[in-house]
Amino acid sequence: MQILTIETASLGDRSYLVHDGTTAAVIDPQRDIDRVFGLLEEHGLELAAVLETHVHNDYVTGGYELARRTGATYHLNADEELDFAVSPVRDGDVLEIGTFTVRALHTPGHTPTHVAYVANDGSRDVALFSGGSLLYGSVGRTDLVSPTLTEELTRAQYRTARRLAAELADDVEVRPTHGFGSFCSSGDTAGRETSTVGIERSDNQAYTIEDEDEFVRLLIAGLDAYPTYYAHMGPTNRRGPADVDLSPAELVDTTELLRRIHTGEWVVDLRTRMAFASQHVTGTINIEFADNASTYLGWLISWGTPVTLLADTADEIAHMQRQLVRIGIDRPAGQLPGGPDAIDASAGRGSYEVADFAGLRDALAARDEVVILDTRRRLEWVDSHLPGAVHVALHDLEERMEQIPDGEVWVYCASGYRSAIAASLLARAGRDVVLVDDEFDQNAGRYFELVIPEG
Repeated sequence: MQILTIETASLGDRSYLVHDGTTAAVIDPQRDIDRVFGLLEEHGLELAAVLETHVHNDYVTGGYELARRTGATYHLNADEELDFAVSPVRDGDVLEIGTFTVRALHTPGHTPTHVAYVANDGSRDVALFSGGSLLYGSVGRTDLVSPTLTEELTRAQYRTARRLAAELADDVEVRPTHGFGSFCSSGDTAGRETSTVGIERSDNQAYTIEDEDEFVRLLIAGLDAYPTYYAHMGPTNRRGPADVDLSPAELVDTTELLRRIHTGEWVVDLRTRMAFASQHVTGTINIEFADNASTYLGWLISWGTPVTLLADTADEIAHMQRQLVRIGIDRPAGQLPGGPDAIDASAGRGSYEVADFAGLRDALAARDEVVILDTRRRLEWVDSHLPGAVHVALHDLEERMEQIPDGEVWVYCASGYRSAIAASLLARAGRDVVLVDDEFDQNAGRYFELVIPEG
């Protein structure tokens, strides 16, 4: 039996293809299923089963389309409320897939109906596909279903972890879906690439914290904001997602581009933050293409707003389009590759200054009306922040824009990525802005006496 990992760095998730050389099952497939088809063809495999650990909160599943197109059986917990038929599983059910078996375990916590799967090669349990239950060093977050269920699910998550450790041998591999940068993690994960039940037993917080009440208190205290687009993922997955279309979006010209900006549509420039700061079309938003670009676009945009993508190359736009379908933004409204040279001079241009924390210190000493804006999340701010800073997390900036004091806004985050998005939003709103493109943990304390709140 072999296990192939399908990495989705843009969401911090992994899917898995387990096979015996002839027959395969896929666990928690992402929506761009051409990657699964590529592996099936490469290894000469027939897909027999699609296994979902839960109805996903952070992405649109590819399982529905994959099962329909291949004829593979589609397995979810029998208690899931769905608008389509599946082959249901319950705790203890054993599925025969080629020469190996998969055992379903009800593992509530991340969701009430969460299921983990244990693959057995005929002689021993080989791998635990733990979904959002047991992660590397941590567990899946428990507040995504309902605030009223958070404590109950956190207790269930603790007991789930304890059950897994009691029933599985130390050498069983742990293969989670979440935990590689995913906002579905309850906190910082261990950062390792592989693990076993034994390794997790030694340092996972679900085992090192012996008291259930203390585990619940610490886990809930560590939960921070998560992307607002999550609200749309569960309903989409319960309906059965539409098929994916990754064909190129419509090309637009400058006139159409300006019309879209004027009417309030989102025109997103995927170029680097330095390039955008140097020159950009007035009214565009900078979300530098990176692994987390779609997460922040989906988090910030009013759901359903048309998105037009600008970039230096068509390949960058195609990669971003692939990221976006994973979170249910099925088709960009248009695209314009070629960078600023592809846009007529009739489109107004803007720019703003880029500095570091040393430059911010000097600016405060040299002139008045400097506003320091911290765009990090709540727990980052509570940990430490610059003296005199105003805190508005990036995901709240659009609705709290009028609360930013008058003056030149110097905006920072942990690394410059989020503050670059914020700077572009501020510039679009007509504010004078300076992007602080610097590492907070490494450099802020060199130039400022950081505020560290008590408690």
